[in-house]
Amino acid sequence: MIDKQSPIPIYYQLEEEIKSMIHTKQLKPGDLLPSEREFAEKYAISRMTVRQAINNLVKEGLIYRQKGKGTYVADKKFEQDLSGLTSFSEDMRNRGLTPSSNLISFEFIQANEQLASILSIAPTDIVCRIKRVRLADDEPVAVETVYSPQKLVGDMNYLDFSDSFYDYVEKKLHHKIGFGYQTIEAAPASDEEVKHLNIPKDSPVLVMQRTSFLQNKDQTPIEFATSAYRADKYKFKMKMKRD
Repeated sequence: MIDKQSPIPIYYQLEEEIKSMIHTKQLKPGDLLPSEREFAEKYAISRMTVRQAINNLVKEGLIYRQKGKGTYVADKKFEQDLSGLTSFSEDMRNRGLTPSSNLISFEFIQANEQLASILSIAPTDIVCRIKRVRLADDEPVAVETVYSPQKLVGDMNYLDFSDSFYDYVEKKLHHKIGFGYQTIEAAPASDEEVKHLNIPKDSPVLVMQRTSFLQNKDQTPIEFATSAYRADKYKFKMKMKRD
């Protein structure tokens, strides 16, 4: 409710009212918000006050505008903490979500020079390539391609690690993953990513490349992965210290 006698600005009260409607799921992701006129009439406030509240919520990313159509409730973005090395499955479970995958392809191929250099193997060595769509609560959020040396993972099949590749490496192969390096950059979605992620053509994606290493004296590379995350679903965060 809006209390016009309160010292709290009316636009802020309206922001909190809309946030409460979103948090209590009176308004769900994708729902169309009432118009500025409807808000103004309902609470007997000016449209300028309503517009200020709406603009602030758009900046927060809770809602978004579509020209000529209206203002909609945005999907909540997944946050991934970059300060630790976790798998997609671990990350989703930590949020209380159910991770799953749709397999696109699974094959053993000969490494090229670039892969051989990244994985510290010979160009003639065989690597396992797994391409899959990663889902959270049955909603696609990323397309992932993983490369791993056959000499480390053996003649596995997809059913061995349909849930988590890291679980397979650590619990079934009894290797310990020690650390990894990764980069993140924005890019337009490829045709394949558009198809598997159910997003419009030329939508932005966040492309993450990661190389993970075993915790042994040689620091052996176990995985090179490229993942394209939906930019409307995902954001990354990390804690930084000033030296």
